[in-house]
Amino acid sequence: MKIFKIIESALTKALFALVMSLCCQTSFAETEKYLINPGDVLEISVWNEDALKREVKVLPDGSIGFPLAGTVSAAGRTVDDLKKELTGKLTEYIAEPVVNIAIKSAEGNAVYVTGQVKAPGKFLMTEQMNVMQVLSLAGGLTPFAKGDDIVILRKTSKGAESIKFEYSDLEEGYGLSKNHLLKSGDVIVVP
Repeated sequence: MKIFKIIESALTKALFALVMSLCCQTSFAETEKYLINPGDVLEISVWNEDALKREVKVLPDGSIGFPLAGTVSAAGRTVDDLKKELTGKLTEYIAEPVVNIAIKSAEGNAVYVTGQVKAPGKFLMTEQMNVMQVLSLAGGLTPFAKGDDIVILRKTSKGAESIKFEYSDLEEGYGLSKNHLLKSGDVIVVP
């Protein structure tokens, strides 16, 4: 009977931490605009120009190709920024082009989990997600995981960055501000 109380207590703490992490999350639209990633699929069209409608996938180097505009860098930019550049390039050939860009698939907006989780792998983020949410998608930690030694590896404009994450703090309902929001390309390493 005592073992069931211990399990129940642990499950209650984990559920509380998960609920708190979801409640304390700021919506993506409030914090920043979506940045295009390699692997994303864009639908680009120019009003009244049927020949200039394309579905393009952002290449691993971050570029796309579009008729009359040539190769354009897309990764790390907002849709509005890319639209302005394409409009500028097309102005040489079309009077007052109206460019429309829609993100058909955010396949490049992914994070990776490796190490002592039940289901390591690549996880697409269809919304802004934090560490606890992605660890949950990975099936949670294995019994052999060192939860307080988790590291998030992130590429930034200044180089690689390593962010420490202590699972036990959040599991107990503390340190909710340390439940980092993830960025595309982040790798969570669970030793």
